[in-house]
Amino acid sequence: MDNRTEVTQFILLGLTSDPGLQVPLFIMFTLIYLITLVGNLGIMVLILLDSRLHTPMYFFLSNLSLVDLCYSTAVTPTVMAGLLIEDKVISYNTCAAQMFFFVAFATVENYLLASMAYDRYAAVCKPLHYTTTMTTGVCASLTIGSYICGFLNASIHTGDTFSLSFCMSNVIHHFFCDIPAVMVLSCSDRHVSELVLVYVVSFNIIFALLVILISYIFIFITLLKMHSSSGYQKALSTCASHFSAVSIFYGTIIFMYLQPSSSHSMDTDKMASVFYTMIIPMLNPVVYSLRNKEVKSALMKLLSEAKLCLRL
Repeated sequence: MDNRTEVTQFILLGLTSDPGLQVPLFIMFTLIYLITLVGNLGIMVLILLDSRLHTPMYFFLSNLSLVDLCYSTAVTPTVMAGLLIEDKVISYNTCAAQMFFFVAFATVENYLLASMAYDRYAAVCKPLHYTTTMTTGVCASLTIGSYICGFLNASIHTGDTFSLSFCMSNVIHHFFCDIPAVMVLSCSDRHVSELVLVYVVSFNIIFALLVILISYIFIFITLLKMHSSSGYQKALSTCASHFSAVSIFYGTIIFMYLQPSSSHSMDTDKMASVFYTMIIPMLNPVVYSLRNKEVKSALMKLLSEAKLCLRL
């Protein structure tokens, strides 16, 4: 504990030390973050204001937008500041807080994706029982359970990581306080901590992926039995978008967390991290919502009402 308390701050190396890239990257990440803010806030407001979107699917989508906004905000402003400020120091407590909130909301998204897959299974495979299956209580329970799992998971990993002793280097080879990047700085035995990280992350990912895969297997089986080309194409398009986002989200997380620290390349990890900290939160409103006809219709209705109010 004495050694650990000697480290009161960390230094983030950031994405690059090349001065020629810092301003272009700052502009790019600023645009990405603004699109993320506008897209996710817009989806939440649209679902809140339009009563036609008060269904289980859009309830989960609004929570997904909230989570995307939160875990992007936990990381992106720090990256943007690091690209402009030479002093990339982050305090010990701020680093722990950033890790906690990022892990919490990323885990919530993991379980929300599984909940959304189950919702689609209920809608496609059991349409006559959909309203009795996906009740308000069930939706609330799935969502609250996702948040509980997320914050519990974050408490485990953050507490485990910052219980280690940091008595050597305090330079984090990353653009934010990610678990592997901070854990590798420890001068104490981190074997148990690495096992906890791999086992807990594996359980979270495998459980959610099993729910998603089983749900969509039943969906495809049901669609094949329908012999409806229009319904098949519509569902296939929705599933393709869903699987694209799921593949990016889970692919980068598996790449980052389910390998031993000895095989980690920090430069490669940084590139992978950009996808799930910045790109995915920006793409999700498009992938899950803006391609949906009901959302487009609600957006056009809202814009028409806004124009009418301005004229009056």
